[in-house]
Amino acid sequence: MASIVNPSNGSFPSPLADAKVAQIVGQSHIDGLISQISQLSPWAIVLTILALLVTYDQISYIWQKGSIVGPAWKIPFIGPFLESVNPKFEEYCAKWASGELSCVSVFHKFVVIASTRDMSRKVFNSPGFVKPCVVDAAHKLLGPTNWVFLDGKAHVDFRKGLNGLFTRQALGTYLPGQEEVYNVYFERFLRVSKEAKGPMPFMPEFREVMCAVSCRTFVGHYISDQAIKKIADDYYNITAALELVNFPIILPFTKTWYGKKAAEMVLEEFAKCAAKSKVRMAAGGEITCIMDGWVKSILECNEYRKRHEQGLSMDGVEKPTHMLRNFTDYEISQTVFTFLFASQDATSSACTWLFQIMAQRPDVLDKIREENLRVRDGDRDAPITMEMLDEMKYTRGAVRELLRYRPPVLMVPYLAKKAFPITDTYTVPKGAMVIPTVWPALRDPEVYTNPDMYDPDRYVTGDAEVKGAKNFLVFGTGPHYCLGQVYAQNNLALMIGKAAMHLDWVHHPTPRSEEIKVFATIFPMDDCPLTFTKRP
Repeated sequence: MASIVNPSNGSFPSPLADAKVAQIVGQSHIDGLISQISQLSPWAIVLTILALLVTYDQISYIWQKGSIVGPAWKIPFIGPFLESVNPKFEEYCAKWASGELSCVSVFHKFVVIASTRDMSRKVFNSPGFVKPCVVDAAHKLLGPTNWVFLDGKAHVDFRKGLNGLFTRQALGTYLPGQEEVYNVYFERFLRVSKEAKGPMPFMPEFREVMCAVSCRTFVGHYISDQAIKKIADDYYNITAALELVNFPIILPFTKTWYGKKAAEMVLEEFAKCAAKSKVRMAAGGEITCIMDGWVKSILECNEYRKRHEQGLSMDGVEKPTHMLRNFTDYEISQTVFTFLFASQDATSSACTWLFQIMAQRPDVLDKIREENLRVRDGDRDAPITMEMLDEMKYTRGAVRELLRYRPPVLMVPYLAKKAFPITDTYTVPKGAMVIPTVWPALRDPEVYTNPDMYDPDRYVTGDAEVKGAKNFLVFGTGPHYCLGQVYAQNNLALMIGKAAMHLDWVHHPTPRSEEIKVFATIFPMDDCPLTFTKRP
């Protein structure tokens, strides 16, 4: 073997290869090219490579763009990144109005935007081609194994195990905790208004109260008031990290870095709650929050499985509807965190707009106040029940119209798992983000008369529920529709109804009150300056 190896370079000599190299090098035009390259300065080589990369970037964008609406060219590599860092609602509107499909390309991500109702519904209802991706940073904040990123049968099976947490009976058990939070925070509204001695922006207060309500609903009293306050404060960093398009790497002391730190803190707190819930549920405690309901289902499945494996009698033992595996504390924490992730910004947005619009529309507020007193037989301190909520037709209609008029979530990012022929003339490339939008469908004048006017009667005495069934995409549609849509609407109805009975408030408009700020969801640009006083 030693005689075959060339001792000088450890390679296998090939007379044929050497002859071919000599033949190529011997050609004058090749020699000239090699000579020219060798004479280039390092800067010239770098600039040449950069020019080739820019050319490739442009050609790739143009090829992916195809026939749909979009810029004729893109800023090399970064695209409209600076615009995405500071999104403007008017720019979104212009994009939606440009065509049923449009596109942008930022960094490595090509984005297709579906603007019409039918295009958006097609994306929502095409699980064979697309899957939810939220935004790039979400995988880093929620974890790549999070159930929201599951697809196909794995997602369906996981979701089935969570459906029982949002039944009518389950939702009724969460109401006392929600009402308890509102009692505390409505007193806080009065106090901070008095201390401010004038109007103050209440959007931050509304974010905190909705965070507190969510935490009490999801993890009950396993979490302290101090921890809830910290989560509410730090959740701002999580929201800030969830821009539609992020820089692809998490750099220290950037928004995504602070967001990841905040997410880790929330996950740790919720994991502690899961451990406490397991102990309490195993001891026979009553369900008071979503985590309790899920843990109890897990324990029941474990007990059924154990009896079956030990060959014990199964007489009189009912098999659980869905056989759940034994989830770890962290897995439970991760899943419950997705509920907070899905609800926090959306409910904060809806809450802010509700208080602003109710102050502007005393006629609507008076009807809500009258209805809530009536279903409680005149006792405004009577504890809320699901039956009372059922009777609040006008209050629920006012909430429904608010979600149409000011939908918190404007767009829902999906990822094309494979080439997606969304129309006869255009195919979304594999790996592209494809984003169904909500706002245009909710402003369709053929479905909603005077769509830019807030009018609860659309849903109380009108036909918006039936006529707009396909347009009301606030909670999505298809296999990934929002699990908590009934909970969210009941919660908002409880909040505004209770506030109507106990509080008076005045909105202090500014020139920017009706402008829309995009911060994951949408808010008034001036953060809703209000003053609260106690209602006699």
